[in-house]
Amino acid sequence: MRLLTVNLGRPKTADYTDWDAGTGIDKRPADGPVAVAAPGPKGTGGSGVAGDAVCDLRHHGGDDQAVYAYAREELDFWERELGRELAPGVFGENLTTAGIDVSGALVGERWRVGPDLLLEVTSPRIPCRTFAGWLQEKGWVRRFTRAALPGAYLRVLEPGEIRAGDPVEIVHRPDHEVTVSFFFRAVTTERELLPRLLAAGDPLPEVTRRQAVNYVARKAEEGGQAASGEGSPGTNVRV
Repeated sequence: MRLLTVNLGRPKTADYTDWDAGTGIDKRPADGPVAVAAPGPKGTGGSGVAGDAVCDLRHHGGDDQAVYAYAREELDFWERELGRELAPGVFGENLTTAGIDVSGALVGERWRVGPDLLLEVTSPRIPCRTFAGWLQEKGWVRRFTRAALPGAYLRVLEPGEIRAGDPVEIVHRPDHEVTVSFFFRAVTTERELLPRLLAAGDPLPEVTRRQAVNYVARKAEEGGQAASGEGSPGTNVRV
């Protein structure tokens, strides 16, 4: 298991993003070592990878999305599906890996990358208009969602320098079912899986924890209403 490339993006304007600062999705392999550290809270912190641009701080960057990884094996899958070459970094990933099932990684799984950097898996990437516009593939968001190979966001637990060719070691693998792909399906196409995300515990991003808890509460309320007949035809509904 190793890093094939460490990829950095520079800001560029594009008509497929509505953010005035542009986008940093077009990432290219870096030469030499790259420093990685926790960037700070979402909305104020950008990428955890030095020299990498995160332009839209509303939806990207921050500690829970400090680093984005995608497997070379999954890029190979998309090369076959799309009939085109996909270079490392083309999905906007900071780390292009080899030998790691990135979308099969568990939330809370920890990776030692190189001698010092320690990362923790947090969540999947959710496809957006900028991603679709950049790739220029018809129906891309739908296709990417259906495949459920989203790649993983990671937070930085211990900073360090990394470079292409560095080994990646899984040093902790939690005992639950919540893989990145499972998480992705729960928040996109299979909402009934949301309560099961809570098994991931503390590494689960807080925004997702609230989403899952609210889903459970709403379903419990709906179940209570159904059992009492409240809100059904022919009953009096309190407003």
